[in-house]
Amino acid sequence: MIMDRAAWHTAKNLCIPHNIEIFSLLPHSPELNPTELIWDEVREKGFKNEVFNSLSLVEDRLCHTLLDLENDTYRVQNIIGWDWIVSVSLIAN
Repeated sequence: MIMDRAAWHTAKNLCIPHNIEIFSLLPHSPELNPTELIWDEVREKGFKNEVFNSLSLVEDRLCHTLLDLENDTYRVQNIIGWDWIVSVSLIAN
């Protein structure tokens, strides 16, 4: 599992199963976190300078945008398919 070093991602009494290994990203480097790039894509494509009349409409848009990403693996691979991620995935399998 790859984690950034956000303060809320730390725990003193965390029990990590023997089959899980945690790799921490460099401090202050959100550009290395693939999740950050996915959220950038969600913000850019799903929420373009728009005002919503209710929280329900925001939730609907978020669900629709995430579903679009889920169904477009090519787009996701282009966003986060960096060499170091792909090579780690190949080693793990």
